[in-house]
Amino acid sequence: MTGPNAAPAPSAARGILLVAHGARDPAWRAPIEAIARRLRALAPGIWVQCAYLEHSVPDLPAAVAQAAAASVKTLRVCPLFLGAGRHARQDLPRLLRQLQNTWPAMVFDLQAPVFEQPQVIDALATAALAPAFPKK
Repeated sequence: MTGPNAAPAPSAARGILLVAHGARDPAWRAPIEAIARRLRALAPGIWVQCAYLEHSVPDLPAAVAQAAAASVKTLRVCPLFLGAGRHARQDLPRLLRQLQNTWPAMVFDLQAPVFEQPQVIDALATAALAPAFPKK
């Protein structure tokens, strides 16, 4: 992948894949890609990419192929879902099992949906209590 949203070449064999639902509206991806940019800034030696289950690119198989091409050996898969619905409980694990057959040397480290993690819940509660949101 080339362009401003391409994952930079990593210096380590670790990667983080942010998996989100996807949407037909390209603007929907902006917050997901902002998280990826922030991760790249915080951990420049780790390969970081977004993947989408529906309606957006790259899809999960394409993103994993990019990780393999970048020599990623351990891929932390972070579902950016609001909860553990069907995509998190069934679809994503099934897709990762299929991808494990394609890339047997890659370790897929599937995390709990990010919005169920205590630090994210605290951050969202803190944001809701903030006196005002920044104007755009």
